Amino acid sequence: MTASSEPARGAGTPTRAGRGGPAAKTSAAAFALVFGVAALISVLTVILSWIGLLLGIIGVILGIVGLRMAGRPGVTGRGVAIGGLVLSALAVLIGLAFAAGITTVLNNEDAVNRIQQEVDDLRDRLDT
Repeated sequence: MTASSEPARGAGTPTRAGRGGPAAKTSAAAFALVFGVAALISVLTVILSWIGLLLGIIGVILGIVGLRMAGRPGVTGRGVAIGGLVLSALAVLIGLAFAAGITTVLNNEDAVNRIQQEVDDLRDRLDT
């Protein structure tokens, strides 16, 4: 056999760097997991809950895309996509609950007056 009639070694199959095996394609699942964790941490800090809500929405979208891509042959990451989707959805739900709670409190004048009274009491304690 001549060199021209032999197929090139590894032709047509992508390889991992230095390993020689076929490369497993990853999907948006890893990004969904990263966004889900970041969203959950942001939402639980309460101060950054609006950022967590946005990150959670992006994570949900990426999780759905990752699940769809994981159904293709040669694409891995179904479990990672599910994990990212769950964390992102949880962050969105907690963020919406915080937003609803804050909105409810701020729209209730009695609650605002009670909060103002507590702040004034604390301020008086610090002054003495």
